[in-house]
Amino acid sequence: MPKVKTHSSAKKRFRVTGSGKIKRFQARTSHLMRKKTKKAKRHLRGSALVSEGDTKRVRKMLNI
Repeated sequence: MPKVKTHSSAKKRFRVTGSGKIKRFQARTSHLMRKKTKKAKRHLRGSALVSEGDTKRVRKMLNI
């Protein structure tokens, strides 16, 4: 049976924490930043965790 390949875009976008949760970066940060307030840009800077509903799908893409 052939090896199972990891989804290439998923491995660039997600990281697994030490406790096994999946970390992601915030959306809406790549362009049109001049329209956003300083407060909005500041909140988008950090990372967030993948929601429980999407965790199973992301784990499948990462072959975890």
